[in-house]
Amino acid sequence: MTQRGIFITFEGSEGCGKSTQIELLRLALESEGRSVLLTREPGGSSIGEKIRHLLQHDADGEGMFSEAELLLFAASRAQLVREVIQPALTAGKVVISDRFMDSTTVYQGVARAISAEVVALINQFAVGDCIPELTFVLDLESEVGRERISAREGLDRMERESAEFFERVRSGYLELARNEPRRVRLVDASLPREVLAIEILNHIRSNFHGISAS
Repeated sequence: MTQRGIFITFEGSEGCGKSTQIELLRLALESEGRSVLLTREPGGSSIGEKIRHLLQHDADGEGMFSEAELLLFAASRAQLVREVIQPALTAGKVVISDRFMDSTTVYQGVARAISAEVVALINQFAVGDCIPELTFVLDLESEVGRERISAREGLDRMERESAEFFERVRSGYLELARNEPRRVRLVDASLPREVLAIEILNHIRSNFHGISAS
């Protein structure tokens, strides 16, 4: 019988370096013989990618209300869980997602000031029992993150938010790490990327059997 896989998520504000750390982790795990599936939110499925475009790049999304934004993220997530994540975990893969339900808790719940109870209920409905075993929050001063993304072309709707918005995002992630210390691991995203990658991998090795220390 195939052993169930491991579900790991990466969170953090814009410019924190999630994509880099996800790729370094993938390479490290695959070098140890693990089968790894990378996915992202919003997106990760055909339906989800269409929702992603509406949320981030479509001109029709510019006037989107916070409540509609919340429900669109949840719709993308519900599809991703059932179409992609759960089958991969059943097949024994390590699933690494660039954002998941905690992004909604922080971005829509804290930064958009939607009721925490409403956000929690919608999150639970979208994901069911598909909860990450481990979540890394890459913490970075919001001004530094904004500087990192300032050189990008075509910033998306979320990346164009105000400095005050991203201060609320960072505060929300810090609160999340305090509230869920068993699942959520706060790491310093200002560290050199190789040092941070080793810290992340060592934490995974200390929490899961079958991840070697070679």
